[in-house]
Amino acid sequence: MARIELREVQHSYLDRPSRPEDYALRPLQHVWEDGGAYALLGPSGCGKTTLLNVISGLLRPSEGRVLFDGVDVTELPTARRNIAQVFQFPVIYDTMTVGQNLGFPLRNRRVPEEQVRARVLEIAEMLELTAVLDRPARNLPADAKQKISLGRGLVRPDVAAILFDEPLTVIDPNLKWQLRRKLKEIHQRYRPTMVYVTHDQNEALTLADQVVVMYEGQVLQLGSPEELFENPRHTFVGWFIGSPGMNLLPCRPEGEGVVVEGRIIPLPPARVAALPQASGRLELGIRPEYLQVHPVPAPARVEAQVVGTQDLGDFALVDLQLGAQRMKAKVPEGQPLPSERAWLAFPPEASKLYADSRLVTGS
Repeated sequence: MARIELREVQHSYLDRPSRPEDYALRPLQHVWEDGGAYALLGPSGCGKTTLLNVISGLLRPSEGRVLFDGVDVTELPTARRNIAQVFQFPVIYDTMTVGQNLGFPLRNRRVPEEQVRARVLEIAEMLELTAVLDRPARNLPADAKQKISLGRGLVRPDVAAILFDEPLTVIDPNLKWQLRRKLKEIHQRYRPTMVYVTHDQNEALTLADQVVVMYEGQVLQLGSPEELFENPRHTFVGWFIGSPGMNLLPCRPEGEGVVVEGRIIPLPPARVAALPQASGRLELGIRPEYLQVHPVPAPARVEAQVVGTQDLGDFALVDLQLGAQRMKAKVPEGQPLPSERAWLAFPPEASKLYADSRLVTGS
């Protein structure tokens, strides 16, 4: 397996890029440790697949270097990087059986046949393909073919990294959860360096130890699922991670807090003290899980209108209107729900401030 390092990597598909917007990847400086499980998460067109192809060697970056274990591989073709890549749509050999497909990467490297058979059986058991090992691959449904593609990517124990480009797209939704669990088990057992591209936050947060959130060719934040949820460093991360995402409210500083739609919301002193150094548009962020909804007024609570309520079992999702701002709150099961008016509390430890979309950390 390999430690993957990106040094000031950026890429444009244009011959003469002149503006930041001309780049599919803007300057990236990151290290992904040997044996780690990473997810590239972001909306379509944010640069995830471009970055994956730069790592694999399918694409040479316009600028910057790619290193595997300290060795510069920027100019090396894919075949010499010793990686396995699984694509969005299944890539199999129709003329071969399932077992022959799984064993092909090993036989191509002249691995002894006894070792090939043992490894093919091991991977087939993991992916529940044992019963179809002798069947022609061309006769199988799309989800089974994608499992074969996954197996071919996993069968080599010596690869520097395994790269997955949204491999569960064609998988039946009922099987996705099972395959996510299988991939997680495989990583925990063999510890390959794994990079997984997805736009699905559930996949990213389930499979990865560290998630790389991308937007418009930039890496906005790299962190554990818990870090991204509890401490998003960019408003896009707060909005994109979570269901529903973070409430974001334009505000201005005043006294010991900020003013939102004419209402003062208190904040920790260190965060308020940092506001004179913060410039640009200010926003207050709070997750629906932490916004407190009460049926009666009290000091430091803010009045809002209840627009609607959805009972989702363990919690109710409440739509609220605070002046011109629409908000959402998750209210635990059993807690009384106001019908028309509510009074909102913003716990200081869960309330974040953003200046020009970047987190104001305080001192």
